[in-house]
Amino acid sequence: MMPHKFLFALALSLSIPTSAGMAQRGPLDGFDRHVADALRALEHPGVAIAIVKNDSVVFAKGFGVRALGNAAPVDAHTMFAVGSSSKAFTGLSVAMLVDEGTMRWDEPVATYLTGFQLKDPYSKVITIRDALTHRSGLPRSVPGQEPGPEADLVWLSGQFDSEELIRRLRHIEPGGAFRASFGYHNLMYLVAGTAVAKASGMPSWGDFVTRRIFAPLGMTESNLSVTALSGNPNVAQPHARIRDTVRVTSYRNLDRIGPAGSINSNVLDMAKSLRFQLAGGKIAGKALVGPRAFEETRTPQLALRRGGGPNRDGYFAAYGMGWFLQDYRGRFVVHHGGNIDGMSAMVAFMPDEQVGVVVLTNMHGSPLVQALAYDVFDRYLGLPPKDRIGDSKRSRAQAATRAREMAAAAEAKRVKGTTLSLALEHYTGTYADSANGEINVALEHGRLVVRYGTQFTADLEHWHFDTFQARWRNSPMFTQTLMSFELGRDGTVVRLSGDYFGSFTRRL
Repeated sequence: MMPHKFLFALALSLSIPTSAGMAQRGPLDGFDRHVADALRALEHPGVAIAIVKNDSVVFAKGFGVRALGNAAPVDAHTMFAVGSSSKAFTGLSVAMLVDEGTMRWDEPVATYLTGFQLKDPYSKVITIRDALTHRSGLPRSVPGQEPGPEADLVWLSGQFDSEELIRRLRHIEPGGAFRASFGYHNLMYLVAGTAVAKASGMPSWGDFVTRRIFAPLGMTESNLSVTALSGNPNVAQPHARIRDTVRVTSYRNLDRIGPAGSINSNVLDMAKSLRFQLAGGKIAGKALVGPRAFEETRTPQLALRRGGGPNRDGYFAAYGMGWFLQDYRGRFVVHHGGNIDGMSAMVAFMPDEQVGVVVLTNMHGSPLVQALAYDVFDRYLGLPPKDRIGDSKRSRAQAATRAREMAAAAEAKRVKGTTLSLALEHYTGTYADSANGEINVALEHGRLVVRYGTQFTADLEHWHFDTFQARWRNSPMFTQTLMSFELGRDGTVVRLSGDYFGSFTRRL
């Protein structure tokens, strides 16, 4: 392995243009150097960017490397996971079927998925529109942040197929009242995508997207599963900052939750989808979907709290169907980010200005994608630049400080000198939850090891009493959490609970 800082310097030297004809002029003067400086400042391995203006791709380049420790450069054809930016394709899929009369926005989900049920009895009337606008009442899962209990764990664990994931929704406790507030939830996009397959008569949501969207748009390099990346030499590897070190991590297989975020693509293919969006749903002047259904996906469906991210000075924020909507510097902006293990994405455009940008990076939870997208908007609006990269560095430093303070506070509450109630082998076994499946605890080499599904493994170290600190192995989502065992009246272990995991009951 080459020295860490040298690798980042090497990454910055490998910026490769897609075409010599894409020379920088006007708004993009100095943009290459700005991107290189941003990579260096935030210690990201690589990034790829495409910009569309007036139906033309005016910029498409890669910067940095596909993986630390390897000199292979990122270019405009390099494949990335786009994560939740996939949701716009699910919203578009429904719009196409609504336009054809095969689906209706306000038809109950149960019309398409027999037996569909949530725990909230009022949710019997939940519609396709509800599923696409995150107003189901399910507990919120925040893109790019750790999931709360029963938010995303049921699919993150990798224990269940799509059908079982939808069935288990009936066991998830609501996070709020039905239709009362915004509760971003990936599983409801699985519901909508599965309804697309049922209504269209196609084998799956992926088949619909491939045939009805990718093919006519010419998105020939895009796919819907990490398994399709095998054999492709030009693939970016995921990275995350784990215990203050940027490391290569693993791709997460999202086949089970495909409609919420399984698309893999590159900036050239995603630029084709941007051109389609900027053209009002048309390809070469021909409509792929009728204007009324198409515009409904970009029409505010649910008001959001304004003031977050680049919209601090904005007047409105809303969610459409697969798109976040807001005003920015007096312009209407449509966008959706994507965050999945080791990858971040941003797709954003200003319809009235006919400007769009896609930013893909192989770094977990990255602020870079949003910062560069809005830097592009400022350049085309002729506005003075903002120090978004500097703001991101300061935010990261503040977050690190908060994490240290939280760790110190937890340590201060730790009761030293306590011992376990039982011998280690008495804590082993299978712990289950009706919504989230099973957690297994085993004794290996003299210590307890927790395995949750196929995705999460942690080594347990005694903290105090019957509580352990879980050190998760190479996970960008969790690093260290506390997990506690509860004893019953007879002195045996009956329950396991943990930060972000909720409570699991021991199986006898």
